[in-house]
Amino acid sequence: MSWTTQVDLRAQVQRLWDRGDLLRAAVTDSVSWPLHLTLKAPSAADLSDRFEAVRDWVRTIADTPQVRIEWREWKHRVQGLQRLPAAVWIDTLQNALAFIGKAGQAQSFVALWQQTADAQPALLAWLSRRPIQALDLADRWDRLLAVVAWLQAHPRPAVYLRQVDVPGVDSKFIEANRGVLTELLDLALPPEVIERDATGVAQFTRRFGFLEKPVRIRLRLLDPALPSLPGCGGLPDITLDTASFAALALPARRVFITENETNFLAFPPAAGAIVIFGAGYGWEALARAAWLYRCDLHYWGDIDTHGFAILDQLRGYFPSVASFLMDRETLVAHRQHWGEEPDPARHDLARLTPAEAAVYDDLRFDRLQPWLRLEQERVGFGWLCERLAGILSEAHVDPPPDS
Repeated sequence: MSWTTQVDLRAQVQRLWDRGDLLRAAVTDSVSWPLHLTLKAPSAADLSDRFEAVRDWVRTIADTPQVRIEWREWKHRVQGLQRLPAAVWIDTLQNALAFIGKAGQAQSFVALWQQTADAQPALLAWLSRRPIQALDLADRWDRLLAVVAWLQAHPRPAVYLRQVDVPGVDSKFIEANRGVLTELLDLALPPEVIERDATGVAQFTRRFGFLEKPVRIRLRLLDPALPSLPGCGGLPDITLDTASFAALALPARRVFITENETNFLAFPPAAGAIVIFGAGYGWEALARAAWLYRCDLHYWGDIDTHGFAILDQLRGYFPSVASFLMDRETLVAHRQHWGEEPDPARHDLARLTPAEAAVYDDLRFDRLQPWLRLEQERVGFGWLCERLAGILSEAHVDPPPDS
């Protein structure tokens, strides 16, 4: 039996709620009333073959609350004159809301709408576009409006989120609501105070002119002859913010980048060289240091698909960077230390050398072993020292360039 039921009628009205149509109708004239609901009724054959079932269906539909039924009379040759529902209507918004039990929530939305119209009328367009989401935010809506008002009074404030002084609002609240705040602020603020190129929640602070937490770059001098910071003798472990690192302009000839902290700490001394504790897939901070482009760069990552993907991305900033200990010979020599990579990459990498691409293809196509990886910390220390000595022996013997 495919006749329309009370559940079907409610589902039709519920879909209007889920799309936000009924909430919009509570504050605008976006829906025309009365509202016609789809009704699939019994046929003449059903009256003959299933008369009792049809009579029960008619009784159930007739008992449906909040709806108006349009009837028609059928004169059946066997059952005689019968009165059947021909159409179902909901006459008012109030009836529709009561039908699905949403009257209280609609009242809450009307209150949000009125509050916003008084405080931030530019945001009514957002409420109209996302009414269901607005209801989900009802318990924090006044604080969201307060943050919007604060940014209007302090455009591009050049302070940290912690310094936003709004009652009931702290930095964790702003961070947790960056997505919706971005949409609201885009509507409420003048275009000239929004950095449109900074997109996504991760760039919220830059988009609206807040100070960002400084990126830290950690390095070790591998040559005691290189100039160090005051009070940092020997081969110090130094951490600098991005701007300070860019201004450092060390007269180093060679820079090694490694992803593993133990390898970073244990990296052997090397003339005219430093080692940097890598940043995974984010290289923008290093790219700001112009002096790095004068150095020979060597990247040492895991021999797995993501290690080569990181190398590929690094070459987007430093095209001449060479891989270090990421070759087939190193991989084969350490077979007893092979492990598994949980989620291998499979996409093409355009910036690899032919030798690197051959190893990468062996890994991504599981030619040697499924999900194969050799983590960099499993490479023998003697093997590291031998390969490093080979690189240094090939280096020119000129003194380091002046800073």
